[in-house]
Amino acid sequence: MQLIRFRAAGGAPRVGVLEDGEVRGLPGIATMADLLALPVLAVRELCTGQADGDPPFEPVRFDPASLLAPLDGRTEVWAAGVTYERSRSARVVESEDSADIYDKVYDAARPELFFKSAAWRVAGPGARVSVRADSAVNVPEPELAAVLNAAGEPVGYTICNDLSSRSIEGENPLYLPQAKIYLGGCAVGPWIRPAWEVPDPHNLSMGMTITRDGVAAWAGQASTRELRRTVAELARFLFREDEFPAGAVLSTGTSLVPDLPFTLREGDRIRISIAEIGELVNTVVRGKAALTGAAGQGE
Repeated sequence: MQLIRFRAAGGAPRVGVLEDGEVRGLPGIATMADLLALPVLAVRELCTGQADGDPPFEPVRFDPASLLAPLDGRTEVWAAGVTYERSRSARVVESEDSADIYDKVYDAARPELFFKSAAWRVAGPGARVSVRADSAVNVPEPELAAVLNAAGEPVGYTICNDLSSRSIEGENPLYLPQAKIYLGGCAVGPWIRPAWEVPDPHNLSMGMTITRDGVAAWAGQASTRELRRTVAELARFLFREDEFPAGAVLSTGTSLVPDLPFTLREGDRIRISIAEIGELVNTVVRGKAALTGAAGQGE
């Protein structure tokens, strides 16, 4: 079962449950934000057909090309940094003048959490992502993302590509927002796998392949077993002194970082897979101008 957001032919975005090649609606649910406002038990009852009420539309055949990023409305994307040993070492290498702060974050009681994107700015499956035109070194960061409801409980899991400018980030730690938050810098999808169908999010294999001119320019494999902090711990810190009435997508960090001097180029194709979740594929363009008015970059 997958929770999806999609666009029917000529229609507005819809939310539904994908099973056996068909998509069915959820009673009283028009947006993914509506769903994430509910307790997990209520979401499960809706998804498994135990809730009262008629679905808002007749089941339709699933068209992969209709998929949109599985978030909308006021839902935000947040991310955790330095949660894997590989991430710590990559930050240290790129930040010669301030490398020690990443060692401190990795071992600290409090995790690094930062805002990544508003829902409208998120690219979905098959959409274009971007690298900053003013950055020399840019990389994708494949991450398991927990989809949290308004109470901070995991409703499900998805994939996040937390694209980053390593050159800007390495120049000064205070430049992190510019390295992380920009148009085209975040992709999420292809859907949400319900939490009750993922027995252990801390034991999932993941992989990433970057294809350039038809051949693999970079490929790697990892596992969420290497994640230093649990999803529950990260969610607790995110919700400790903040609230998210439409839920939040919390990306948990990466352990797949290409070594310097590798950088993404326009036309590269990024394929990220996580076991039990699915596969997210996006193509790279360079700079804001390449995305202005581009399909798939918002509603």
